[in-house]
Amino acid sequence: MFLKKEAEPSTSLIDQAAQSADQAIKSTQQMAADALATLNGAMQDLRQQATPVAERALDSVREASRQLRNKAEHASDNTVAYIKHDPVKSVLIAAATGAALMALVSLVSNARHRS
Repeated sequence: MFLKKEAEPSTSLIDQAAQSADQAIKSTQQMAADALATLNGAMQDLRQQATPVAERALDSVREASRQLRNKAEHASDNTVAYIKHDPVKSVLIAAATGAALMALVSLVSNARHRS
């Protein structure tokens, strides 16, 4: 009989510990679910805020690209007009530029071979 009385309190303690562990697990699961729901909401808010910013940035890039394209076309038109207006001078400038670039390449090449 003495053994039975001791066994019962220890079983009761084990049951209480198991219940406490179950409650702790359920509480942790609930906290994790709440945290995930909060994170999901924050991500949706961030996505909604980021979309207009990304669209504005994309529009800005498109506008800059358009302006650059227009400037390049304008420079090309000016170059063609200059060549048509003064072809001999244009050829001499091109030849001088080519000679200067070749001299620069030659200097750099010689400097590399010396090193």
